[in-house]
Amino acid sequence: MAWHQISVTTNESTAPMVADFFSDLGAVSVTYMDAEDEPVYEPAIGETKIWTQTQVVALYELTADPAKIRSQTLKRFQQECLNYWEFEVIEDQAWERAWMEHYRPMKFADKLWVCPTGQEQREDGSVCLILDPGLAFGTGTHPTTSLCLEWLANHDLIGKTVIDYGCGSGILAVAAVLLGAKVAYAVDIDPQAITATESNAVKNNVQDKIVCSLPEQFKAENLKADVVLANILAKPLIEMSGQIAGLVVSGGDLVLSGILAEQAQSVVDGYQSYVALDKCVQQEDWVRLTGMKC
Repeated sequence: MAWHQISVTTNESTAPMVADFFSDLGAVSVTYMDAEDEPVYEPAIGETKIWTQTQVVALYELTADPAKIRSQTLKRFQQECLNYWEFEVIEDQAWERAWMEHYRPMKFADKLWVCPTGQEQREDGSVCLILDPGLAFGTGTHPTTSLCLEWLANHDLIGKTVIDYGCGSGILAVAAVLLGAKVAYAVDIDPQAITATESNAVKNNVQDKIVCSLPEQFKAENLKADVVLANILAKPLIEMSGQIAGLVVSGGDLVLSGILAEQAQSVVDGYQSYVALDKCVQQEDWVRLTGMKC
């Protein structure tokens, strides 16, 4: 079966109203897409975040009239708010598999593979982490996660204790254990992230070496680790610098990510009294900071 696909770009305040209007006009589905390659981070529970400039995409049955839908939409909203109209007829497909075109096996430091289900890579001297895209942030495709995976794959983790603070999907905790860590503690403020991490731990058969908890539960344990990874954002990294640095044992490693290049110095300033930071490593617009606990 084929469908009419209609899309228009608008601002973040108008996008939800346009989406509702498309639905009222009979759309069988309406989705949001980023119109300007703008990062949007993990939302709070119950919150839906969209982009400053959002592409609203609607699917209609072929009996619908795209020209009429556009005309009615323009009458309902100010024309200057609606830009870049696109119309096309698309064929049906196995939508649940469509993401496979964009998510392929990735290799880090010739030691770690991150692969979707069904595309596992098995090589001597490497390990394979199985991970499929889901609600929780972190599949290895974004530079912030990729930078952390590269660091893990380049370091000896045998027998070490790891803390993944802001675990998202749990990709870093699972990777650390697959690479030899004795145990990884996965911490996140979002219960969805805890659920995703537990599921991915089971999928990779490392559930007995990963301990998941919310921050308030973790704080009570008063744990320290040989390696602490915090792939969150610059603002919380700076605000929690003492707390995060305090999780690292003396002589242990700290890995910070989720930092835009222009934010790096502010993060360095927040941690320099706790950790001897190395020169930042950059990928696209993002940087990773690492260092040894004083």
